[in-house]
Parts: sequence; C-alpha cells; structure tokens
Amino acid sequence: MNKKTDRDKGEQKIQEALEIIKALGLPRQQQNERSALTLLSLLDLKPADGWQAAGNPLIGITPMMEFFEKNYDKRYAPNTRQTVHQFMQAGLIVPNPDKPSRPTNTPRPFIRSNLRR
Repeated sequence: MNKKTDRDKGEQKIQEALEIIKALGLPRQQQNERSALTLLSLLDLKPADGWQAAGNPLIGITPMMEFFEKNYDKRYAPNTRQTVHQFMQAGLIVPNPDKPSRPTNTPRPFIRSNLRR
C-alpha cells in the first residue's frame, strides 16, 4: 500500500471517530482530532482496521501519544491528558481499572475504555 492510501485511510478513520464522538453527545470543544485519536487509541484501532476489531487495552498517556504517531502520523504533546480527563468526566473511560487505589495523578496512569466490555 502506498503512503497516500495509508494517509487517506487514517484520515477516514479519524473522521469516523469524530462522528462517534458527536453521536455520544460530547461537547463541541471535545469534537476535535485529538479526541478522535484518543478514542482510536483506547480502542486500539489502526487505519486499516474495521470497527469490529476494536479492542479494550489497558493504556497509559505516553503509549497513547506513541499510538497517534506510529499509526496516524500525528504528534501531540502531553495535553492529551486533558482529553483523557474530559473522557473520564463523560464516563467513557475508567482510570486505573487494574488498581483502583492508584492515584489518578500518578506519573504512570492507565485507563481503559468504558465503551466496550
């Protein structure tokens, strides 16, 4: 597959994720590319994956940012934490499900999507 096709698939997947974010009723300020990429990383969906392949990995902020870059060629600073916090408030993710006693402000938080069980 060529780079243009890969890029097109990535952009299409981001647009699909944005539609889901809108359908979930998240506020307009959360309807952006960073939120779409966050959702895709939470579901471990790469550009060529179908939505039925959605997973539910336990993932931290830094691995999320690495996922954006590796799979979608998008770079975001640690402000991804803000999106994660907003997703937490909306009930879309569960912080530290593997160890609920771990503080949410730990340098190594882990989150899991609450969209798929």
